[in-house]
Order: sequence, then structure tokens, then C-alpha cells
Amino acid sequence: MSNLQTPFRYDFVGSFLRPEKLKKARRQFNEGKIDAAALKKVEDEAITELVSKIKELGYHVITDGEFRRATWHLDFMWGFDGISHTPTKTGLPFHGEAAMVDDTYIVGKIGLTGEHPFVDHFRFVKALEDENTVAKQTIPSPAQFLAQFTMPFNRGCTEKHYPNEQELVNDIVAAYGKVIDDLYAAGCRNLQLDDCTWGMFADKIGHTLYGTTREGIVDFQKSHKDINNKVIANAPKDMIINTHVCRGNFHSTYASEGAYDSVADILFDEENVNAYFLEFDDERSGGFAPLAKVSGEKKVVLGLITTKSPVLEDKQLVIDRIHDAEKYIPLERLYLSPQCGFASCEIGNKLTEEEQWAKLRLVKEVAEEVWGK
Repeated sequence: MSNLQTPFRYDFVGSFLRPEKLKKARRQFNEGKIDAAALKKVEDEAITELVSKIKELGYHVITDGEFRRATWHLDFMWGFDGISHTPTKTGLPFHGEAAMVDDTYIVGKIGLTGEHPFVDHFRFVKALEDENTVAKQTIPSPAQFLAQFTMPFNRGCTEKHYPNEQELVNDIVAAYGKVIDDLYAAGCRNLQLDDCTWGMFADKIGHTLYGTTREGIVDFQKSHKDINNKVIANAPKDMIINTHVCRGNFHSTYASEGAYDSVADILFDEENVNAYFLEFDDERSGGFAPLAKVSGEKKVVLGLITTKSPVLEDKQLVIDRIHDAEKYIPLERLYLSPQCGFASCEIGNKLTEEEQWAKLRLVKEVAEEVWGK
């Protein structure tokens, strides 16, 4: 088993553009033209090829690119008892485009019968590790799970089964505990909690999404931080748990905007993660000053390379921005990655696979220049 620990000086969030043969197989499966075994064969081949490319590039972390998922978060939720989903008619509002992801809602008590499908997905990637690489598993954060079912658009359905929100929190924490224990037994020692809730909290209209005031949103921040911390506290002590904070990523569009200032006190000081993967690719994310609130020895992975555009960043400007961030947090606690995944949903962002790999080459080049090889 690899003992390497994330993050690395040059790193990535987790999802990659789906190759055309995988997209074709998914369409054929959805149309009933191939069975699940045939789809899995294509998935296995695509993931093996992806990991080979990651290794060739010299990265030390590997994932399955989220190739077995439709979305970064909902497929995980679908793996539990008490959750159902149907094709959406309206989608979720992103800037300039609606994210056409399935409506997902509670139909009973949340639990887990048997093993979550993601555990076996992880085993496949784990088997591809070598002495230079370690597999990490990405899942939506417990806060994201809670938000999915307690935001106003879903609250009425949820309250039919959970009139008491604390009971809902307890069931989510228990369900996550079982998944994490099973992942640990499968050899997972690096887990990433992907979390869009903080992007919503930071948005100037975020409070309206939760049906509260700007002052009232602080209580939501605390409750979402608390559920994350409960799950982290219950996890095996030698499991590295990082988080990725996102403002939405669908077909190169975004859902939220706003600097980290209004969430820094709770997110950066009180959430008990090992490292934060943070978006800093454009003005929507604000400046680096809130990084001064990152407590203890927690690490920050600067997402300075955008996955939303094919345009390759200027190398020196990226280096300069790293040193700007160093004014607020020591350089030895800083790392570099793209700002988000390349395909949080199957549709992917608006760039080619070669442009994707060029971005990752740049991340490595910059990191080796700043921190050394």
C-alpha cells in the first residue's frame, strides 16, 4: 500500500474530460443497446488509460477521473437507501446555462444496505497505484449532502420523512461513517470532500437561496461546518481528509461568486480538514487576504489554473500570484492545482483533452520552479 499523502506540490481536483469512446458507450447503455457489463469494460479501459497518462505526466495522485459518474455529487447520493432521482425538466440555474442534472430527493430514511458502489470503484483505482502514486477518492461533502435536501427547493419533500432536521443530520453522519470505514478497509487513506456550499454562502445573494438574511446565513455556515466535522471526527485517524471548495462547475459555467472573506472565520479556522483546494482563477474568488485565517498547520492548494477556459495561463503571472498568497500563509503550506475538475459532470468543460493536459503540464512546471523538483 502506498504511504504517500495528499496534497502534492502539483495536484489536481479529480475529474477529467470523458473520452469519446466512453461517452458513446454511456449513450448506448442509456439507449439499451449495451448492458452494464459492456459499459463497465469501456469504463475500465478508459480509467486505465487515464491513470497511465497521469503517471506519464509525473503526478503522484491518481483518480478514476469520475468516469463512472454522471455528476460529481448526485451519483454518490443515489447509492444510499431513501434517495431517488428523476430526469430534470428545469435544471439548476448556472450563469448562462441551466445544469441539466437529475432532480434528486428523499423518499425514505437515509441508510446504506450493503456496500456503496463507490467503494468498488475505488478498489479499481487502488490496484493501479505504484511506488510513485497514491489513489484518492473524491465524494461530495456531508455539508453538500445536507444542503441538497434542506435547501428550499427540496425542503418540503425532506420534511415528509424528516420533520426533525437533527435526525436527518444523524442519519447522514452514520451513512458517511459506513462508506468511509468501507473505503478505509479497501485501502483508501486519502479522501477529498467536494463542497459547493461555501461558494453559495459567500455569494452576495447566498442567503436568499437558503431563505434567510445575511446575518442568518452564519447559522447555516456553522451547521454545515459541524456536519463536516462530525464525519471527519468519526473517520480513521490516519485517513487524510481534504476538501475542495467550489462555486459550481458545469460546461464552463458557474453557479456562485464571491470572495472567501465572509466564510473565512468558520471555514478556514474551524473546519477540521488537512487541506483546502481553493478556487482562485478569476475575480469571482476575491483576493488572498482571507488565507490568513487558515488555522494551525492546515494546507492550501491554490487553484490558479482555470479548467473553465482553454486559454493557457502565463507562467510568470501564476508564479507571481503564488508569492502574493505567500504574504498571508507560509509558502511551505501552499500547493498548486487547477481551480476545479475538468468535467464535474459528464458534459465536461469547453476545452479539448490536449488543452486539459497542457494545463496540468503547466501546473507541474510552475510548482517545480517555485518549490523545486
